[in-house]
Amino acid sequence: MTDFLARRDSWSTANCSIAGALDVVGNRTTLLLLREASFGTRRFDDFARRVGVSEPVAAARLKQLVADGLLDRRPYREPGQRTRDEYVLTAKGRDLLPVLAALREWGDTYAVEEPSVRLAHHDCGAAVHVALRCAAGHDVPAGQVDLLPGPGLLPS
Repeated sequence: MTDFLARRDSWSTANCSIAGALDVVGNRTTLLLLREASFGTRRFDDFARRVGVSEPVAAARLKQLVADGLLDRRPYREPGQRTRDEYVLTAKGRDLLPVLAALREWGDTYAVEEPSVRLAHHDCGAAVHVALRCAAGHDVPAGQVDLLPGPGLLPS
């Protein structure tokens, strides 16, 4: 890994996965809307109120999350009311749940005095934590992660 990192000025970060992900979810409001969707929020008014943003901001961000494939918009109608849309996480949106859990865990440790919520395993009640794990199933401490060239690496 050392030789590869030592030569990092020779490769471009234009195809960086972190930068690409941040282009989609790197906005505070977007992440909070995704938090709410992961909690089961579905209705527009609930999103705007729970995230604490104006309706125009919520509308723009929800529209973008639908366009980016993280949320689906589905019509619903309560008796006596007009048809409205609700928003639900797609598979792509659900794949961000470990990211949200990691942000929550980091925030619990470094950003707040006391966490407002905790994650627990539904079946046993034990606390849920985010961990790095290799494809062979081993937990991997941060100091044992190697950075290797990927198929999308571009020369600068």
